[in-house]
Amino acid sequence: MNSFGKLFSVSLYGESHGSSVGVLITGARAGIKIDYDLINEMLERRKPNYLGSTERKEKDEYIIESGVYDGFTTGTPILVRVPNRDIKKTDYDEFKDVFRPSHTDFVAHKKYKGYNNLSGSGHFSGRLTVGLVIAGAIAKMHTNYKIDTEFSCVGNLKELSKLDSYIEEVSEKGDSIGAVIKLTIKNVEAGLGEPFFGGVESVLSSILYSVPAVKGVSFGVGFKGVKMLGSEYNDIYVNEEGKTLTNNSGGINGGITNGNDLIVNVFVRPASSINIEQETFNFKTNKMDKLKIKGRHDSFIAKRVMVVLESAVHIALCDLLMQKRSRE
Repeated sequence: MNSFGKLFSVSLYGESHGSSVGVLITGARAGIKIDYDLINEMLERRKPNYLGSTERKEKDEYIIESGVYDGFTTGTPILVRVPNRDIKKTDYDEFKDVFRPSHTDFVAHKKYKGYNNLSGSGHFSGRLTVGLVIAGAIAKMHTNYKIDTEFSCVGNLKELSKLDSYIEEVSEKGDSIGAVIKLTIKNVEAGLGEPFFGGVESVLSSILYSVPAVKGVSFGVGFKGVKMLGSEYNDIYVNEEGKTLTNNSGGINGGITNGNDLIVNVFVRPASSINIEQETFNFKTNKMDKLKIKGRHDSFIAKRVMVVLESAVHIALCDLLMQKRSRE
């Protein structure tokens, strides 16, 4: 469904080239002062202001329809609407019969019997993450968590200092590249998580996998741990507060945070819309056909995705924190 969270709940609505996108937030505490500068700063980071970004320019001017009065949350549901301005629906007419490889065109057509909105991938578009970012900002106002975000690797690039020239090279070819992003969340108290099915890894993975283009999530050293022995992987305690010598488990034991930094690794796939001609199936003629995707697309989306991932983590941790406090 469209909703995430038990006590701090987020529901997204809208379509890429519809009249608006937005978010409904329930569970926000009453009396939280809305930090508009924070919301604007996070939305600015999501905009296509980076090398390799789409030419679609949305101002992301949001309207808080309910749940905020005189700059403070009221404790009732917060509805935020963001109008879509830069719309070009005709760019997608040709994909009604020749579905784009690795997009949602085919699966959405099957699931919704052809009634799905195809323009810009409709409800499946990364455009909807604008609501996720707004919700993430409001979740952040409830906590003291700090997130450091960085690239672990980008494509097959060996030196991240050469990232700009690498993006330009790939973009000029009409192709796209992905990345692995590492998030280090600080100031996380011990005791978050509701095992078995509400453990921290389960909850964070659930919301992170909802972000378009995310194809992998791991914690701590991630899959590199397969090369380690148990004696190497174990995190030895060094003081009474639970501080560990290493953090191979990423700050989680048994689905519960242990008070060390929470470390999450996320693989963001290369954008599926590329300007290179591809050969794929034409569902009208029942023959293979050539397809070149027009329109405005990102060749490197990972920079914009960073703040979306941070927002998703803030939402999940805010919900887990509320669950922890409700049990106390």
